[in-house]
Amino acid sequence: MSDIAIELKGIDKSFGAVHANKNINLSVRKGTIHGIIGENGAGKSTLMSILYGFYQADGGDVFVDGTRTVIRDPNAAIAAGIGMVHQHFMLVENFTVLENVMLGAEESQVLTAGITKARAELRRLEEEYELEVDADAIIEELPVGNQQRVEILKALYRGADILILDEPTGVLTPAEADHLFRILRQLKDQGKTIILITHKLREIMAITDEVSVMRRGEMVATRTTADTSVEELAELMVGRRVLLRVDKDEARPGDVLLAVEKLTVRDSRGVAMVKDVSFDVRAGEIVGIAGVAGNGQSELLEAVSGIRRAEKGRILLNGEPIDVAGRTDPAELRARGMAHVPEDRHHMGLVLAFEESENSILGYHTDPRYVSGAFLNIDGIRRDAAEKMESYDIRPRDVRLRTANFSGGNQQKIVLAREMERDPSVLVIGQPTRGVDVGAIEFIHKRIIEMRDAGKAVLLVSVELDEIRSLSDRVLVMFDGRIVGERSPDANEGELGLLMAGVTDSREAAA
Repeated sequence: MSDIAIELKGIDKSFGAVHANKNINLSVRKGTIHGIIGENGAGKSTLMSILYGFYQADGGDVFVDGTRTVIRDPNAAIAAGIGMVHQHFMLVENFTVLENVMLGAEESQVLTAGITKARAELRRLEEEYELEVDADAIIEELPVGNQQRVEILKALYRGADILILDEPTGVLTPAEADHLFRILRQLKDQGKTIILITHKLREIMAITDEVSVMRRGEMVATRTTADTSVEELAELMVGRRVLLRVDKDEARPGDVLLAVEKLTVRDSRGVAMVKDVSFDVRAGEIVGIAGVAGNGQSELLEAVSGIRRAEKGRILLNGEPIDVAGRTDPAELRARGMAHVPEDRHHMGLVLAFEESENSILGYHTDPRYVSGAFLNIDGIRRDAAEKMESYDIRPRDVRLRTANFSGGNQQKIVLAREMERDPSVLVIGQPTRGVDVGAIEFIHKRIIEMRDAGKAVLLVSVELDEIRSLSDRVLVMFDGRIVGERSPDANEGELGLLMAGVTDSREAAA
């Protein structure tokens, strides 16, 4: 028996002119957590998709437990003991947990007997790996962290000894991420092998035993995690030294460009998610809103950007009111100087089936520069898109490529380029670096600071507390739909954490 769970030798894969994997060699030891990092577009997900059978390599071999294994599809991967938890969950939202776990792995033609057996096995797995979740809960009613547990349970139910997790914390709160790490350590202690794809270097340092670095389709280094550092890994990823902190001058706030007064917003269920919220954002400053996801930040951004109606309150854009109770057209707000980078780029920022150039003008397609008579000026649109791709380092440089085929970080840059290049007076931005690698994070942060220094008002929402503290000039903390405190970005992290948990008097908490 080999002590190597997975060995890849000479893996090569191209998509047309894009050489995604170039002669990749990788060994993953049994019973370890092995990290794979790299910039967006470095080839990490392609490599893991080959291992899981989504893609077929153009060349090279896969060895599982020392045996050369041909993995033609995910069923073959599952048969070889490999499971994968995808960045965007593969769950049927209106099915129960149990139904999702069973789906595709039904063993009995007598359905009730199969369900009884599956329920017992699911209960055993939950107890053994501390993955408790209600088997009869509907997926769409579960928090994201619990949905991820269901994905892990699905893989374990199918007998996986090797688990691939692709950007598993990209949609999790810090508390949910901490719980996931406890689960991964438990799985490792039970003898499972885990391959972790992530762009978050601090997570790599906290959870992995070894880490491999990819850059532009090549495997450039493998390190024992205890013998490396965040700085070395960042440099290996990008091929140059990376500034891991935000470099900015003092803000010089000017006039109020965005004012929110006593705003109350309900969600689609009629539940008040934003409750009597007031704040303002001035020219030349970044106001960050910190908080655990689900405390009203998303609904606040949607109301400010004209996507969601407010029940009451006022919003002033450049001193003029927005009709918050009616159907304010986001196009009207764009025309009045607001740009919006939504939290969920897939559902609200992009049409993934469209070409990159088509997404680069979404919402701005009536601009005269994109119109020729009664038709769109396709050549002009593509030239403009190519300029944005160059300016924002969007890879690959193909304006005709479907947006679904770009990595998450490059998709985010497409949205940022579209909104920032309009020269808005107010930029409303949610989760600017979600699922984005360290090199792109540095780039995006610089662009946001440049917007501030150019006199724009920036409203920033992020679940990454480090990001909020690094970028913001003022930090507002939301809990249960309310602003529970305003602090300097230099405030103690513990104090901000208490506010995020709803403790508004840290002295009382300390007592």
